[in-house]
Amino acid sequence: MSNEMDAMAAIAQFKGPNVPEGQTPEVGTTETRSRTIVGPVTFKLENLRVRGLGIKPADPSNSPFIIAEDEQYEVAVDVVFNRTPLTELLMCLGTRIIIDFGLEGYGKNAPEVDVQATLVTSKDVYTYSLIHRGVAQRDGLKPGLYEIGAVATVGPVENRCTTKIWGHGYIKEVLLEVYASGQE
Repeated sequence: MSNEMDAMAAIAQFKGPNVPEGQTPEVGTTETRSRTIVGPVTFKLENLRVRGLGIKPADPSNSPFIIAEDEQYEVAVDVVFNRTPLTELLMCLGTRIIIDFGLEGYGKNAPEVDVQATLVTSKDVYTYSLIHRGVAQRDGLKPGLYEIGAVATVGPVENRCTTKIWGHGYIKEVLLEVYASGQE
């Protein structure tokens, strides 16, 4: 049997119903260095913190966690992403990160207050610190004790190739005390 006849027999043997008469069946294969080449995207919330930014404390040894209601303060949390090709792409595309800080008041005079910080990711940056700066009274904080937690929403990307929200997380429990102004 000639090589030509062997080739025709092989074609007839492997020819499926979608191969037109007179054509050879398509053959293909691919190879990648990993089946999980893009890898998972994960993040952690770390270092939830709060502090007063006042410059006239009654005593220099006063805690930054006790502030006057007319004093400026900041609440912040760090968001740390893993490093995979997919994470790299999402950071480069400009993914929105929103942190909703919940300040839950204890007692009848201390209300629950929500404030927010947001940013868009940048190329080659995997750790972000999201900070809300405000004045206690303007943000609705009245004298009392507050427990603080943070809820993260990661996504969508901020460009014409928008994606869905792809991550949520939370971290909690730092305390802040607010006292009436003028009691320094």
